[in-house]
Amino acid sequence: MARDFSALQVLQQMFANIEQSESEEEAEDVVSEEEEEDGQEYDAVNHDDDGAVAADQAPQIDRDTFLSKNGQIEWRSIAYRRNPRLLSQRDSTERTPRGPTAYAVSHAHDIVSAFLLFVTPQIERVILDVTNREGYLKRGEEWKAMDATDLRAYIGLLILAGVYKSRGEAAASLWDAQSGRAIFRATMQLKLFYTYSTLIRFDDRGTRAARRATDKLAAIREVWDMWVERLPRLYDPGPEVTVDEQLLAFRGRCPFKQYMPSKPAKYGIKSWVACDAKSSYAWKMQVYTGKQMDGVPERNQGMRVVLDVTEGLKDRNVTCDNFFTSYELGRELMATRNMTVVGTVRKNRAELPSELLTTKTRRVLSSQFAFTPTTTLVSYLAKKNKNVLLMSTRHTDAEISDRNDGKPTIVLDYNLNKGGVDNLDKVITAYSCKRKTARWPLVIFSNIVDVSSYNAFVIWREVNPNWMPRKRNKRRFFLEQLGRALVTPLIERRRCLPRTGAAAAVVKDLRMASCRDPPPQRRPGEDGAAAAAAAATAASSAGPTWASAKERFPLTLDDPRECVQKTEQLSRVQKRALLKPQRC
Repeated sequence: MARDFSALQVLQQMFANIEQSESEEEAEDVVSEEEEEDGQEYDAVNHDDDGAVAADQAPQIDRDTFLSKNGQIEWRSIAYRRNPRLLSQRDSTERTPRGPTAYAVSHAHDIVSAFLLFVTPQIERVILDVTNREGYLKRGEEWKAMDATDLRAYIGLLILAGVYKSRGEAAASLWDAQSGRAIFRATMQLKLFYTYSTLIRFDDRGTRAARRATDKLAAIREVWDMWVERLPRLYDPGPEVTVDEQLLAFRGRCPFKQYMPSKPAKYGIKSWVACDAKSSYAWKMQVYTGKQMDGVPERNQGMRVVLDVTEGLKDRNVTCDNFFTSYELGRELMATRNMTVVGTVRKNRAELPSELLTTKTRRVLSSQFAFTPTTTLVSYLAKKNKNVLLMSTRHTDAEISDRNDGKPTIVLDYNLNKGGVDNLDKVITAYSCKRKTARWPLVIFSNIVDVSSYNAFVIWREVNPNWMPRKRNKRRFFLEQLGRALVTPLIERRRCLPRTGAAAAVVKDLRMASCRDPPPQRRPGEDGAAAAAAAATAASSAGPTWASAKERFPLTLDDPRECVQKTEQLSRVQKRALLKPQRC
């Protein structure tokens, strides 16, 4: 009987041990699930997609592990479960505000003021000082000092020449009495336009040699830096930013001229551009001046350029081509700025696995993925022997679209945002103000005017969303109005009428319009009554309306104060009589 009782005890102890082991296994499963819910990084060695123990899957995982060509990066064909804190950046990216800054909205009262946000009076002052110094050196007493009105009129004529598709047309034909445009003859003489184009400068030539020893862009460096500093202050790009290169066509002598056979112009001045992918607003630009002065080639240039032109941005996605994209760039943007990158990759990159480069055994329109904890790599076989490689730190899984071509989502997102800089080049080329010249600083200045006019158009269009709702050629109308507004002050102060009837009619019409009180300008968000009240207040406190009568009308008085007093005493009929000077 005692022997039977001891056997029963043994059986009970065995069942108790089994229940205890089962409870311990259940506790381990709960702990592992809690650790995954806490947001710890997914470990592909210990877990599969279903969260089960990976002991049974170990042979398959070993077969799907790829090493990079340099042996430093391990890629896997199974997607990692990303940390929720890393994935939260996509939500913050979508919430990123975009559009003109508060400073731009408060200062863009009209088309001209929107343009002058970029070509500021400080920039004009630098150009006027060095241009007048050059004029006195070359022409002596014959040189008539150039002022802000002359400079703006010159820029306005350049813009109008681009609007009228006269980029390659000779300036003499624009001033022709029969085939030319009347506004050109009404603004200034052709000889004066040639003089300004020849003598305009952007730096002090006396100190240029010393500055050029350390800076190849010395001939326009001061103006360029002042202008580039304005670009990010006036606009906040959206969640998608494009980084690419821009080539300004130029075949003259330049110490940093580049040859790019893939571009239509082939030869020219290259710039790095970061712009908003949706509006193509040029947010930051950098001129490439070639190798360093010591002749040492730059390493990791693409990564350095992206970090430079996106400095100051956070919580965005950068789209770039294979010149810039690298594994190190993605990690650097993610770690320092919480930014992602999507771009094509060159096949000779050392961080790529060799398994994604072979295409002999793959079918057309197939995709193969590789993953690290922070990066996704996809190989898409668009055609036979055409392997497209893209790298992304934004996408986390092997998602493929339901299109007939079976393109991955990474490819679709790249195609959607890659054309920001290309679209900027397209719209600028359509109405470019660039003229034929052998001076490379003038080529860069023409690009400054083109980019400034387009950026001003983007700001004006977004500040006034109801402006010209049914017009399709809004930008052409904007540029034409901008050019006419810039040349109007110089036309109004002309002392004599042009010889041709059409140009004389333009001058008369503008002078007659200046005699009338200008309509009150309405600011964005301001009603008509408030605008009228503000205009009345400004008129009562601004002093005489004809304070600039000495410049507007051909009076012979030498004292400006006497000129103003005499003009205020004139009636409207007498003022109109002043608008009929002798022809010249």
